[in-house]
Amino acid sequence: MRSLLITGGSGFIGGNFVHYWTQKYPADHVVVLDALTYAGNLATLGKLCEEGRACFVHGDITDVGLVQNIFEQHGVDTVVHFAAETHVDRSIVDSSAFVRTNVLGTQVLLDAARRSWFVDGNWRDSVRFHHISTDEVYGALGPTDPPFTELTPYSPSSPYAASKAGADHLVRAYAHTYGLPITISNCSNNYGPYQFPEKLVPLMIVNALHGRALPIYGDGLQIRDWLHVEDHCVAIDRIIHANVTGETFNIGGRSEHRNIDIVRMICALIDARFADDTFLSTRFPRCPAARGVSTATLMTHVADRPGHDRRYAIDPSRIAKKLAFEPTQTLATGLRHTVDWYLAQDGWWTAVLDGSYRSVSD
Repeated sequence: MRSLLITGGSGFIGGNFVHYWTQKYPADHVVVLDALTYAGNLATLGKLCEEGRACFVHGDITDVGLVQNIFEQHGVDTVVHFAAETHVDRSIVDSSAFVRTNVLGTQVLLDAARRSWFVDGNWRDSVRFHHISTDEVYGALGPTDPPFTELTPYSPSSPYAASKAGADHLVRAYAHTYGLPITISNCSNNYGPYQFPEKLVPLMIVNALHGRALPIYGDGLQIRDWLHVEDHCVAIDRIIHANVTGETFNIGGRSEHRNIDIVRMICALIDARFADDTFLSTRFPRCPAARGVSTATLMTHVADRPGHDRRYAIDPSRIAKKLAFEPTQTLATGLRHTVDWYLAQDGWWTAVLDGSYRSVSD
């Protein structure tokens, strides 16, 4: 039985991972630490805490005393570190929160793990610090460049990517200097349930249902590799349970697509759902599909953001070969599942957007 500390477990990927882990390993003790910033919401955890399947701690990963107390009180032997500021646009406006959370917060967690797990000159058995990172640390690719591998040199382009690169380097430094048992995964663009509606996929779905413009940066030809969040959770599980301490794995969806095509696919899926279910027109009357008009009419090109990387692509062959991981969702099936989830869970994203689920009572 493990005792996991899952940082950022009320956010998008972390929240999905908490649901995944508590369902697959119900005997494990799971502690969720989350600061409940704008993108973290208690509603993402549902009833897991009141049912005793997870323990929630409201706090910041930069709080040294709090983090150390969690390790001691809960006997943490596994850290799965999702907590991070992640939105590139916000990092361009103000990078301070990104450096504080992504770099300093990671250092606080690493120190707590080192103090708790290195006992009498030896590392405790079966401990692991798994750090979640991003493909953006590698920089950008040209149209014909081969995808990123684990050996691709770091070349971050945004303050967000630079802060994640700094965290990656810290994690590796603690492994090299102290022998801390770590693993790192760098993932491609995730999508799926519980994603805050500022990222491309949920923003397009929510805006479409409200009848708002679907903003597309520049020409929309930026290419990303897309990974369904549930596949990502499976990959992390494989890494944590494998004897791969000190190693890094790229996790991708083998699914490169242009942003503009992603938006078109979402519009087509929404149109099809409204055509199949006339009650959706009553629930979301401002959506063009409610009037029999294509949702794609909302697509609007806007000025590109500064330093917008043109292409990211992950080569996931190493994790496929070493840990037998392959994504099960295609983009078509994953987007269909995601659109259906947001159509069914409008109570979640409506409350998230107005802030109803962000606070906790002490």
